[in-house]
Amino acid sequence: MSLLARNARAVARTVSKSRSYSLVVDAPSSEWVAKRTAVKHHAAETAQLWRKISFFVCFPTALAVLAWVRNVEAEHAEHEEHVKAEHGGELPELPAYEYLNRRTKPFPWGPNSLFFNPHVNKDMSKA
Repeated sequence: MSLLARNARAVARTVSKSRSYSLVVDAPSSEWVAKRTAVKHHAAETAQLWRKISFFVCFPTALAVLAWVRNVEAEHAEHEEHVKAEHGGELPELPAYEYLNRRTKPFPWGPNSLFFNPHVNKDMSKA
């Protein structure tokens, strides 16, 4: 296929995709302009409404939940420290229930999961 034929096809595709009408309306008092203005006004009002909802409802609610979770976690940490103090600085051993930490085959990287955290998870290499 020649270069001229390919260019002609590309030009034909571009021309067919371009608009064959104008967005300019001659009469400023036409019904279309009034509807378009009403839609823009409604969109602006709706955007303001959601901005107010975000600032005065969502953000304060998120801060209240943040404060509540912080207090609950502080109580939990305080309780854990109390239990550690009662047991000589260590948490008591968890019961070895048969339905916990069941593995049908070992992980390729060892007995613990990929997201093992020694402060939270039981170390399966010691079990």
